[in-house]
Amino acid sequence: MSQGSPDDAPLVHDLIGIGFGPSNVAMAIALSEHNARVGREEAVTAHFFERQPQFGWHRGMLIDDATMQVSFLKDLVTLRNPTSEYSFLCYLQSKGRLIDFVNHKNLFPLRVEFHDYFEWAASKVDDMVSYGHEIVSVEPVERDGVVEYLDVTARSGDELVVHRARNLVLGTGLRPKMPQGVERSDRVWHNSDLLRKVESLEGTNPERIVVVGAGQSAAENVAYLHRRFPDAEICAVFSRYGYSPADDSAFANRIFDPEAVDEYFTAPDAIKRKLMDYHGNTNYSVVDIDLIDDLYRQAYQEKVLGTERLRFINISRLTGVEDGPDKVRAFVTSLVTGEESVLEADVVVYATGYTPAEPLGLLGPVGDRCHRDDQGRVRVERDYRLATDPELRCGIYLQGGTEHTHGITSSLLSNTAIRVGEILDSVLDRAPAPVDASASASASVPAPASADEVRSVVDGVGTAR
Repeated sequence: MSQGSPDDAPLVHDLIGIGFGPSNVAMAIALSEHNARVGREEAVTAHFFERQPQFGWHRGMLIDDATMQVSFLKDLVTLRNPTSEYSFLCYLQSKGRLIDFVNHKNLFPLRVEFHDYFEWAASKVDDMVSYGHEIVSVEPVERDGVVEYLDVTARSGDELVVHRARNLVLGTGLRPKMPQGVERSDRVWHNSDLLRKVESLEGTNPERIVVVGAGQSAAENVAYLHRRFPDAEICAVFSRYGYSPADDSAFANRIFDPEAVDEYFTAPDAIKRKLMDYHGNTNYSVVDIDLIDDLYRQAYQEKVLGTERLRFINISRLTGVEDGPDKVRAFVTSLVTGEESVLEADVVVYATGYTPAEPLGLLGPVGDRCHRDDQGRVRVERDYRLATDPELRCGIYLQGGTEHTHGITSSLLSNTAIRVGEILDSVLDRAPAPVDASASASASVPAPASADEVRSVVDGVGTAR
């Protein structure tokens, strides 16, 4: 599939991936499996760039007893290729734990174990990735008014490298979300930093920690901090009466099926909104019922014993924080009475979720050729390819940031294996016919961007489902 380039042009890839989290690891695996099946002429050349120095996925949330909210069968490959050597079961076999896992009779592995599986899978395709490389720019390469290639400039230390692509796959993940006006600090955290920051509390005997949020991560943080600091009061603040259970019943889980993407994509906007309203409780601001029961049991036991350390401040909202040198003051307002109270705490942890990265943020002038709808959202085709001006011949595919077009599985693990297969099929279907390599000699090659033009890329991570 790939064709050569003139001596003075950058190396041309059929596909360049930006970010190397689970989604683009799955993409690399799909490419590797495709290339193993076909001859050299049909192979797809690809390379990935990742800003982190090594693979990492939600490292700050790998609490030792936290489990996945998705079946192990929804790994990086199985729903696309059940016989793949990159499956979670093959990982278990390689670690000598396959029989032990089967005897465990559990569909939901520990999160730390699934992270180890991701690292194992990523290591098997690490010849396709450059770690420690930050994207500097994406520039169009035009000929006769047509953009035939995209030049991707990446920086590692003081070195700049330019790679040329026919297609981009953006897997730049999610960004931690904080309330407006609240900045992270040594005493004000986002839960994505929990395990990295919690070490700073060791030996300080914290008296009180406040956790904000009503979802799975918030509840896990409350349970973990309560266990880790047995003398501290842990205050959970949320606007509900209590945590709401996740709907993981069999029928509701059909919202994560590959066929549900087709239905969502073709549905009118009003139906899309209804579907999200109906089934948002499968994933958003909900908690596993077992964890809810454990927390309630612990709180009741403490009330009986008169040793209440676990406090649930419900029907309330944290309306402000004042960060001081020794303590942080958390202002809590009752939604019923409007009364404000102040909690002095050692730390406030915001488990307030994530937002998708701006999909066009990296693309510079190329982004101007991408279409948006009347609400300012990017227009995305069914194959996850951005809708663009016809003069832009290169494909730009999104792994995430497509919830408004493709539904709830946009950034979730549930559909990752299927999604990368669909993207690969699209790349293959749109592959150009072989041409004389010398014909591209006149393509313009932009100069590498300066440091002042750097735009950061962070690979992230999807949510657990």
